[in-house]
Order: sequence, then C-alpha cells, then structure tokens
Amino acid sequence: MFQRSSDCLTSGGRHCWRTASRRPMSMDKDMPHDSLFATPQDAIARFSFDEKVAACFPDMISRSVPGYGQITAMVGVMARRYLPEQAHVYDLGCSHGAATLALCQQLEGRVPDITAVDLSPAMIAQARQHLETHLPVEAFERIRLIEGDICTLELKPSDMIIINFTLQFLPPEQRLLVISRLHHALKPGGILILSEKITCDDPEAERILYALHHDFKRANGYSDLEISQKRTALEDVMRTDTLSAHHARLAEAGFVRHFTWFQYLNFASLIAFKE
Repeated sequence: MFQRSSDCLTSGGRHCWRTASRRPMSMDKDMPHDSLFATPQDAIARFSFDEKVAACFPDMISRSVPGYGQITAMVGVMARRYLPEQAHVYDLGCSHGAATLALCQQLEGRVPDITAVDLSPAMIAQARQHLETHLPVEAFERIRLIEGDICTLELKPSDMIIINFTLQFLPPEQRLLVISRLHHALKPGGILILSEKITCDDPEAERILYALHHDFKRANGYSDLEISQKRTALEDVMRTDTLSAHHARLAEAGFVRHFTWFQYLNFASLIAFKE
C-alpha cells in the first residue's frame, strides 16, 4: 500500500499518494487472523463468503494461495502496460479489492474507471473500507463497488477484466457462458486476467502438487485439523478445472491469443487478448 505520514494527509484526514512503501494489503499488521477451522466442528457447514470469512480473508488467502501476492501485484503492472487513457476495468469477484488496489497503485495519477463486483455483501463492505482507507480520495472516487452476480451482471465495454479465483466457485455449466460474455464485453485490444486453482491432467502431478500445497499451508501456520475441515467445507463449493480446460474454454469463447503467464504449485493465472 502507499505509506501514510503526517505530512501527507489531506484536510479531511485522507492521504495523498506516497510511494516510499508498497507493502501488500494482505500484510497489514492489524489484519484479523484466520482461525475459522482451528477447533473441531461436529458439523462442517458449506464454505461461504460470509461476515466471518470476509473479516479474515486477506490473511486466509495469503496463507492459502501460493503466489497470490505476486499475481495481484502483476495485475497492476499489466494494467500500466496495456491500459489506454480513459480506460474502464472490471474486477469481478473482487473480495477485499486487492487487485483494484494494486492497479490504482501502479496507475497513480491516471487511475481508470473501475467497477469492482462481488456477490457477497460482506466482501463489498470490506472492500469499501479497505480501498477508502488505502487510496486517495481522487482514486477511490473512480471506483464503483457493486454487490452482484457476475453470471447475470450487465457488462459495459471494457479495456481490462480481472477475474481472480472466482470462476472456480461458479457452476461448471455456467463457466463458458461467463467467459463468452467477458470476451464480448472487452474492447478490441482488451485483456482478460483469469486466475484459478487448477487440477492437473497427470494424476501423479496432481498427487504431488496436492501434497505440496498442504505443506505450503502448514508452513504458513495452518494445522492438519484446519486444512482437513476447510477441505470438507469446500467440497462441492469449489470445483477446479485443468489448465487445458481453461485454455479450451477461452478459445471457444473467442480468444485467439491466450497463455499461462504464472503458475505456483496448483494455482495459475492466464492472460487472454481480444483481437
């Protein structure tokens, strides 16, 4: 985030751009710790992005998703390279607005119009609080936060669409339609950033990466109980695709140029260009 200091406050207590420190939002010292699955639960409810999850989500995702910080930071870098002046960006499944924040940080002084969408009202509330806290007024005012369903949301022409770790929570039969709608909404030359947890085509690779991902979470302080209970909660809620399935879907939706630009264990990010 941008560092705040007493000499950088506006008259209303809000701050201006200061680039001395770009500490990721997920590393805030006052961030609530994820302990949702730390105690044994007799009945494990289906995972949902409710108030409890929203409150600790930055800690949860940074300790659970390898490469999340790098992916988020690169969204801003890609925006700086590819976005034209007076651009529009969608951040779909925005959660706390980490991608939106990274984009604003990289494009200080020429922040585009951004529409950040999430189905969870708790996530939208958290995104509003985080973005309003970490951004100058002039940047925050260019962000429109919407509680809505990306499957039915009316999309306006856009230069960049970000959909990070969101498609995996949609019913599989709706995913092609969603990607096709995103392709249609993009302007010629526009880009789609799609990040997902993936399944491997090779069963042995899947077994190895599955085990290494659990090791990653243990190294970040999660117990075997937490890992097991969260896995149960996510069953039938998050259904992952293979990289080949993602690329086939992008091609079927109309994208001619698309490739995997990042992979860390069984998490990947793809970029697709509209001709």
